[in-house]
Amino acid sequence: MSNSVFKCGAVAALNTQKSIRKNANIYAIALDGPSGAGKSTVAKLVAKELGITYLDTGALYRALGLVCLNNDVDVKDGIAVENCIKAVDVNIIYEGGVQTVTTDGADVTSKIRTPEVSMAASAVSAIPYVRQKLLGLQRGIAEKSSVILDGRDIGTVVLPNAEYKFFLTASAEVRAKRRFDELTAKGQAVVYADVYNDVVTRDRNDSTRAIAPLKRASDAVEINSDNMTAEAVAKYICFTVNGDIL
Repeated sequence: MSNSVFKCGAVAALNTQKSIRKNANIYAIALDGPSGAGKSTVAKLVAKELGITYLDTGALYRALGLVCLNNDVDVKDGIAVENCIKAVDVNIIYEGGVQTVTTDGADVTSKIRTPEVSMAASAVSAIPYVRQKLLGLQRGIAEKSSVILDGRDIGTVVLPNAEYKFFLTASAEVRAKRRFDELTAKGQAVVYADVYNDVVTRDRNDSTRAIAPLKRASDAVEINSDNMTAEAVAKYICFTVNGDIL
């Protein structure tokens, strides 16, 4: 595996900001990166290999975005969004290693992966109230057990003291192709050009928003996955973590 893939090179960078925990056996892995980089796929592989909990933070934002869409709320209107989701109970349930996303007890796992919900999630995630609503939930899970969280600002905002930080990226073209193939495999009628434009638009929205923008933590290892499989990326992360905790 070529070291040129890992732009932040030294694995030692991961150990510069250890969090102080009551239980030294618990650790957190922050996996950030743009939409379509393969974070959720990699995170699931890592969680399975290391025997830790995977928390799909993006699913939480998607769930709230779906609630807004279902109620015809303008996802860019912060006040309207807050009023819409204030009383909504969003949660992640783990049973038999399977993650289920719920809103007010209803399973919405199969409804949050459409392009429309993806764009809604990007919009609502820029609203301070939404981020604050979910911040405590994410941190609470990370305090109870070893976890891997993927998102846009895990290593910079959600868990700035995470023991291990990675930033997974890929070109917009590669990410759009992966997303197109994923949606097509699910039977959805999509056009590559539309998916590509969605990826570029979301990149711009996520990286330029005022609240918790997409950003690589200074102590994160950057991995470009253009020419890597999800399995190869996961293997590198597991090797890094195992080498430090064993």
